[in-house]
Amino acid sequence: MKKEYMDDCPEYVKDYLLNLKLIKDRADRTEEAYFIDIRTFLRYLKLKHGDVDTDTPYCKICVKDVPFSYLENLTLYDAYEYLNYLKEIRSNSTATRARKTSALKQLYSYLHNKAKMLDKNPLEDLEMPRIKNKLPKYLSLEQSIELLKNIDSKHKSRDYCIICLFLNCGMRLSELVGLNINDYSKDNRTLRLFGKGSKERIIYLNDACIDALETYLKDRPSNSKDPDALFISQQLRRINKRRVQFIVEEMLKKAGLSNLGVTTHKLRHTAATLMYQHGGVDPLVLKDILGHKSIATTEIYTHLSNENLKKAAESSPLADQKPPKK
Repeated sequence: MKKEYMDDCPEYVKDYLLNLKLIKDRADRTEEAYFIDIRTFLRYLKLKHGDVDTDTPYCKICVKDVPFSYLENLTLYDAYEYLNYLKEIRSNSTATRARKTSALKQLYSYLHNKAKMLDKNPLEDLEMPRIKNKLPKYLSLEQSIELLKNIDSKHKSRDYCIICLFLNCGMRLSELVGLNINDYSKDNRTLRLFGKGSKERIIYLNDACIDALETYLKDRPSNSKDPDALFISQQLRRINKRRVQFIVEEMLKKAGLSNLGVTTHKLRHTAATLMYQHGGVDPLVLKDILGHKSIATTEIYTHLSNENLKKAAESSPLADQKPPKK
């Protein structure tokens, strides 16, 4: 299937994306994400070299014709100028700048080490913006129950099922919208998910998820234009990410929880935190449920349990000591 973004892609970038797809086995959405980050850099180069008017909308700058010489002649100092541009002009967050830096470094590494199109890699010593470790936001158990109790929409069974799966299974947004009907097995009580890099994993469903799925499937349109897709939009096609995000935003608002900065990904954090805090799920098991590559990623949830921290403080053998009387 043709990818529309490839129409605005220089040949040397196409080669790199092909390498991502065929050799590194990256998913289509990962390939597109890399291109979008690289396109930002190529648009910057066109502005820097005066190839477009400064009043041209950034999103309208085509990059297919960016000369390879612009990349050849780039210096480490130029790269840091670009990072400063991302911060000061485009107001990108530290995490966004780190991601775009990583995409750029990987492109240059490919051009130098694999494609042999560069005699040297000027970005070999380019440092990544340092990301401060933050504890993820999540809903408490009481807030999660309140959210589920306040699901009310034209497609109530679908929207309830979506949020129920987020809160109970901790799946990613991309995993949810990619679900097909045959990924669900009622008999085995399982869902098959395809995570980052198209890695497949099986998760087990509790009664709440089974009930939500069975209720939704009775209401699911039978005349869908995407018959394999599990979740269907009002246009009878596979539901897209933005629509799911909007559903979550609307339901949070109905539950009076819209001021907490909670997103679909924060619902994933919520599921993981509730499983650890209230379910006593071992971090290694949690790692497999969430589809994390490393246990280090999962361990952040072990730092979220205030109740565990409270118990640890109270378990000190000196906890009952009193200050001396006057």
